[in-house]
Amino acid sequence: MTEHFSLAPEAAGPRLHVAGRSLELLQSVPELAPRYAAHEAVLTLDDVAALPPLAKDDLNVALAHLEPKAERGATWLFQSGGSTGAPKVGYAPTGFYMAGVHAHWRPLDRTDVFVNAWGAGRMWGAHFLAAALADLAGCQVIALGSVGADEYDEWLAFLRARRVTAIGGTPSVLRMWFARARAAGLKLPELRKVLWLGEAWQPQLAEDMAAVAPDARRWGMFGSTETWVVGTNTPDCPADTFHPLPEQLVHAGPDELLDFTTLNPDMLNPVLRYRTGDAGRIVSCPCGRPGRAMRVLGRRDSVVQVRGLGLDVDEVIARAEREPGVARAQVLITEQRGRATGVDVLLLTGRGAAPDLDRLRRELLSATFTLSTAFQHDPESFRVRAADVLISNDRTGKTSNLVVREEP
Repeated sequence: MTEHFSLAPEAAGPRLHVAGRSLELLQSVPELAPRYAAHEAVLTLDDVAALPPLAKDDLNVALAHLEPKAERGATWLFQSGGSTGAPKVGYAPTGFYMAGVHAHWRPLDRTDVFVNAWGAGRMWGAHFLAAALADLAGCQVIALGSVGADEYDEWLAFLRARRVTAIGGTPSVLRMWFARARAAGLKLPELRKVLWLGEAWQPQLAEDMAAVAPDARRWGMFGSTETWVVGTNTPDCPADTFHPLPEQLVHAGPDELLDFTTLNPDMLNPVLRYRTGDAGRIVSCPCGRPGRAMRVLGRRDSVVQVRGLGLDVDEVIARAEREPGVARAQVLITEQRGRATGVDVLLLTGRGAAPDLDRLRRELLSATFTLSTAFQHDPESFRVRAADVLISNDRTGKTSNLVVREEP
């Protein structure tokens, strides 16, 4: 059982008292107390594995009851979720636990000029988290935040003039920067580091990076507003593989669903076997760094109900993005009173020949059981169409694979 944890028993043991404290906090929440009544202590990894998993709704109930406060500095309130689910309130202390990250992962140093392109404000934490990391690194920071579609060219010229060496954002946002620079034939010769957090890495982004900034390499973080940063990777690691921090205990269950337990005594959220919806495995990283790593296989909550049938959104996206001329795809489900009235596959086209929309639609409709069955009587309600831009979250800059839109 212990081989499915990111830490060996001897490494986890001295820190498990933090998990025990989280258990006590969850037991103090009236709505959650019954599910933890049979669990008295957390002394071993087997004790952790025996605990019931914690879902987002459970943690929201706990935080609403506990209303945690930081012992030092301010307590920051953030929106937890809001990209694919209803936003809730999350908590973090000043510093956002980045001292622990910086102790093990240092992509930035004092020589860097770093562009923080994560969206600022609107109660999302990534911009401030990255700012805390830059503060620990002692580098120069350009706190750019969100940029409008008509502002990229001017800002790209500014970044080139400032000899920017590092940039960070969600892959969706970074793709906008690099695609725009590539289309304009603009190079960023000083750029060496690309930090990312918030979404899976995108191969098209790597292609644009190679054209715009040949010396740039990716540095990734994995986490959520509930767990904060769980693990990191370097240019020597596969993009889907992360090294968990010693203060984060990762467990891969028999169904390959990952759950996370904080071993950081300063963590405000009682994260105890918390599931984000991501699947993964505990592996050895090809980079050669000792210790156990976490390979993220993708989200398991990508299957949604369309007229009573399960549609694997990621499967549809993967097929659409294999089509020549498609840079990225997105599924838009339109609902009326809870029933899907239509499904659109939106295609962001790239360079080269335009995709054959009619052929792709026919292939998706015939090859996907859910689509062919759900829209048997109104096939015109399933559409594949090109889009100038995909639908994104104005607050976070993230572009989800799935968007559900309610009609009046």
